Amino acid sequence: MNKLTPHPQSSMSSHRRGNRGRIAAVALSAVLGTGALGIFSVSSDATSLTSKSASLVGHAISVPSPVCQRLTAPGTKRVSTVCQKWSVRDTWAGHVPVIALMNFHPQGQPSGVVAYASWIRTAATVLGLYLGYEGPGVTSYSRGPEAVPSAGLPRLLATFNSGFYESDGPAGFYTNHTLYFPMVKGLATVVRYTNGTVGITQWAGGPNPGPTVLMARQNLPLLVNNSMPTPGVTNNFAWGLTLHGAPAVWRSALGVDKNGNLIYAAAPAQTAASMASVMVQLHCVRAMELDINPEWPIFVTYAGPGAQSPTLDVPNPNQIPGRFLYTSTKDFFAVFLSRGPGDPQPW
Repeated sequence: MNKLTPHPQSSMSSHRRGNRGRIAAVALSAVLGTGALGIFSVSSDATSLTSKSASLVGHAISVPSPVCQRLTAPGTKRVSTVCQKWSVRDTWAGHVPVIALMNFHPQGQPSGVVAYASWIRTAATVLGLYLGYEGPGVTSYSRGPEAVPSAGLPRLLATFNSGFYESDGPAGFYTNHTLYFPMVKGLATVVRYTNGTVGITQWAGGPNPGPTVLMARQNLPLLVNNSMPTPGVTNNFAWGLTLHGAPAVWRSALGVDKNGNLIYAAAPAQTAASMASVMVQLHCVRAMELDINPEWPIFVTYAGPGAQSPTLDVPNPNQIPGRFLYTSTKDFFAVFLSRGPGDPQPW
């Protein structure tokens, strides 16, 4: 495990976490629902893209399984099972769900802690990776648009944070046919392949990604493997320097479910072990940690083509909805409607 070093923005953010309200366990299913979402009108171009994307889906599941947990009513011994369902966000994007959201209370954590999760159908989307003007690190190669490229705005579905600065933990970074930093054997890696699939794996290859890889981003070892937290999560110090040295801080992670779809999650007051547990509760078979500390976790969805009405789906007071529509400090991921397997990311 490489020793992680502090960065003035990533590891030592001066922002303070907001106070978290107390939420009664018996009211969780009513309080944390994301609610119904309206249907937005789309342009003819967006409708064409929608039809192509919908045709990629086939007979895949409509949305993932609910997150269920057993709760004991306060002051009683009565135990009940409460299940939280996913809510479709991208109603303008097609006839099948492509992005779905859920807020839920993680099992075994103090009341008042809420995890914010997002599900992404990989068969209908392109996962793009973009550099910021400082992150992932110093390079002699072009840093690209450092924001969502204008060519991708008509198809933009979501944006979310990536991982650590390369100086905080050496890791591979490959996008737009350019290897900015070599791949590191043994690290957790999100990979997009030329056949249109996306995987999260422990990198077993060499420093170069190979001809079947369109995008690869590494960050630390796997957080979850075979639907279980990895043994390393018990060593909290190995998962990044935290604000004021607190063990439990805002953390984010990216996982893959048994159907090959992606699941993003972020939550306050998390250790590495508790964040791994969150990803297991979300039915991830493998997962990796992304960025940590209050400043960085963010997931944004858009109400229509052209990045209409961005919504901050992780209520982080240190972020704004339009964050990646202009030059970004750090690298980030963007999700677009796909036009077919292996569709190149906009650049």
